[in-house]
Amino acid sequence: MRADAEFDIIVYGATGFTGRLVAEHLVRTQPPGGEVSWAMAGRSADKLAEVRDLIGAPASTPLVVCDAADPAQLSAMVRRARVIVTTVGPYQLYGSDLVAACVEAGTDYVDLCGESNWMAEMVAAHHEAARASGARILFSCGFDSIPFELGVLFAEETAKRRLGHPVPRVKGRVRDMRGGLSGGTAASGAATMDAIRRNPALFQLMMDPFALTPGFIGPAQPSGNETAFDEDVDAEVGPFMMAAINTKNVHRSNFLQGHPWGTDFAYDEMSVTAPGSSTSFTDLGGAGAPKPGEGPSLEERENGYYDILFVGIGADGRKVRVSVKGDRDPGYGSTSKMMAETAIQLIRTPATAGGVWTPGAALGVPLIERLAARAGLAFTDETDKAG
Repeated sequence: MRADAEFDIIVYGATGFTGRLVAEHLVRTQPPGGEVSWAMAGRSADKLAEVRDLIGAPASTPLVVCDAADPAQLSAMVRRARVIVTTVGPYQLYGSDLVAACVEAGTDYVDLCGESNWMAEMVAAHHEAARASGARILFSCGFDSIPFELGVLFAEETAKRRLGHPVPRVKGRVRDMRGGLSGGTAASGAATMDAIRRNPALFQLMMDPFALTPGFIGPAQPSGNETAFDEDVDAEVGPFMMAAINTKNVHRSNFLQGHPWGTDFAYDEMSVTAPGSSTSFTDLGGAGAPKPGEGPSLEERENGYYDILFVGIGADGRKVRVSVKGDRDPGYGSTSKMMAETAIQLIRTPATAGGVWTPGAALGVPLIERLAARAGLAFTDETDKAG
């Protein structure tokens, strides 16, 4: 972690929809002279100043002008920060040079990426160099995939406490969810589909749960692609749209920690489809899809939520049940808080070595505790409620 940095955190993309929300969270929680120093960055000084005033940030809030297409500006920016929090996507179009600059400079990096094709490319290109420079590169620090990766970690920690050992099987079940889609998410999905059209071999990577564990292939995993009755939730369950990225991050987390959950670990995610549950994002696409810079209204964000159950199953059939719940819409209201607080926890965890990490593998239980205290997440042991 850079000891000579001017700022603890630079929020890059602060004029975009999600970047503005990250900055808003820091305005509320990190006033001048607070726990961390931070700045806002983007392509336009005028737009940065406009957003600074819009979100009620102090006039003294530093503004950093940086264009993702200018490697010299990227290099200069990353050397001014301990951590770059970036919402400038699609990452496969605009993120590669920034990751390379952070790795070269030894600057930490946090994003909300769900583009597993690009993540696999970055792991292959930069993991060893990041280990050498000390840069901690953390992808997927939003709804994909923190509630799921940390949900599995919390389930495994609960199993160790209650059963005396980790469990080789965990189910993730989205019991309820309400949220909206931003233009940036729509653009990232479109970029991934375009990449697959240009290179059909990427489709196999997208379907491979071990695409982010180079050199390791685990056992066949439950597909999660067909509707079925699940006795653990006493309801019908069906495919969950984000399982393809979340399962990869969960397996990478196990991999990076040296397989504490076993090399035979199995995990899947599905959505409850029972009457009364709502596990969908609004405005998923089509002609009415939002444009980059657009997203859910304040009311939609504050009325959003999510409730995810994790069932850990031991080899002897004994089970633990835990839940992760969020108090805002998953993609934006909750994601912005998770990104900011993950960056702060990264600063507070200097012992973690350089490399391309998952948040849970890098920061562990202290990140769970910080998100519960500061980001509106609730991690609950529901084992005694079973039945």
